[in-house]
Amino acid sequence: MAQTAQLRLIETAENEAQRIFNLQREAYARHPYPSAEERMENLAKIDKILVDNAEAIAEAVSKDFGSRSPNETKLLEIFSIIDGIRATRKKIKKWMKPQRRSVSMLFAGARNRVIAQPKGVVGIVTPWNYPVFLCFSPLTSVLAAGNRAMIKMASNSQNLAKLLHKLISAEFNEDTIAILPGVRATDFSTLPYDHLIFTGSADAGRTVMKAAAENLTPVTLELGGKSPVVICDDFDLDTAVDRITYTKWVNAGQTCLAPDYVFVPEAKLDAFVDAAKKVMPTRYPDTNSADYTSVIDEKSYRRLRETLDDARSKGAQIIPLIAGTDFNDSLRKLPPHLVLDPGDDTRIMQEEIFGPLLPIKPYKSLDEVLAYINARDRPLGFYIFTNDATAEEKLVYGSISGGVTINNCMMHIAQHDMPFGGAGASGIGHYHGHEGFIEFSKLRPVHKAPKVSGVRMYYPPYTKKHTRLYNALLTFRR
Repeated sequence: MAQTAQLRLIETAENEAQRIFNLQREAYARHPYPSAEERMENLAKIDKILVDNAEAIAEAVSKDFGSRSPNETKLLEIFSIIDGIRATRKKIKKWMKPQRRSVSMLFAGARNRVIAQPKGVVGIVTPWNYPVFLCFSPLTSVLAAGNRAMIKMASNSQNLAKLLHKLISAEFNEDTIAILPGVRATDFSTLPYDHLIFTGSADAGRTVMKAAAENLTPVTLELGGKSPVVICDDFDLDTAVDRITYTKWVNAGQTCLAPDYVFVPEAKLDAFVDAAKKVMPTRYPDTNSADYTSVIDEKSYRRLRETLDDARSKGAQIIPLIAGTDFNDSLRKLPPHLVLDPGDDTRIMQEEIFGPLLPIKPYKSLDEVLAYINARDRPLGFYIFTNDATAEEKLVYGSISGGVTINNCMMHIAQHDMPFGGAGASGIGHYHGHEGFIEFSKLRPVHKAPKVSGVRMYYPPYTKKHTRLYNALLTFRR
């Protein structure tokens, strides 16, 4: 009986996804080009939902994690979204204006313009690690472009999914925005969306992309990877450590853009360790407190402990950063550790860490650093600490990554007027700002012919006159 009931729930969720998709497609057909005022109003509703329910949202996220600081949720997720929404609302009218384009010489008297039209129904698949930000950040671009949206949240975010389903349903018709708690990934990602955005692991991204390909659905994939940090010899080490340790251990390292490994000048390795040991106890004097986030689930917790054991067994030096702390298996609290100079055969250097472990690699030259980074998959983020313009240019232009932050880590994602996205194995496409508006729009060229068209000069039957015209055109265009 229990198995039968479970099958019915699965079938209901699948049918619900299809039903809502049909509703949104029909609504798009009736009203394919929402006005700027409608788009701004939709974003204003999202703004109000987040402001009015910040405490409840933070509590739901903490329940899903087991323990997560409400301050991290409110500052890193809710505020960032509200700030982005307000920046976007100011630009929508400007972005929607048709763009005048030049006319080719054969078509004198004609007019060209490009209009950005909504694609239609956009599917959004969100991960568990920043479930608020990675739901509403792409949604901001989707709504700004005039689309409708269906949202599937991670299975580890069901407390939040149920809350947001309730809050969104109270303000929006489901033919505009719908959050679907309980729907399976296969039932969601196989629908024939007009665009699909997925944030998660590279392996899951490949599966999503294959499903989308069956419907020729364009995709935006945000996939993470191993984001490197380079501290150049000229930069103040204490400042670098202060900034790196914050961005690494916020959310207990469970951030797609988190620093994944750090290149430190060989002579400064011990100084880096000492500085990290000094600063981390001031941030997290008790890793069992609510300020230090739990690892999301038992599987991830075991993976991280095994990753640390693997590095130790292969000769890496393991440095706990907070004296007197230990692993808390019941709360899944894994204390911060440095892993000094792990070999390339270690698990920690082969996989995205997604946890509170930070490998440190000493180096002698920037050429050595670039060779190492460029021999691997292109990362989502690249972080450079230097005040030397030559070194900055060498590292930026000598590498490829999704984005770059100089003299800090991860901060490029919080800039609302710049695109955010990956490169290669770390992702496809981007959103935020004008580029996000473009990503979820069809840039539609519109050519209006003149009353008298010069093209008729080129109609057949073809004679020597056509050859003269062709030669004249070639000469004119030199």
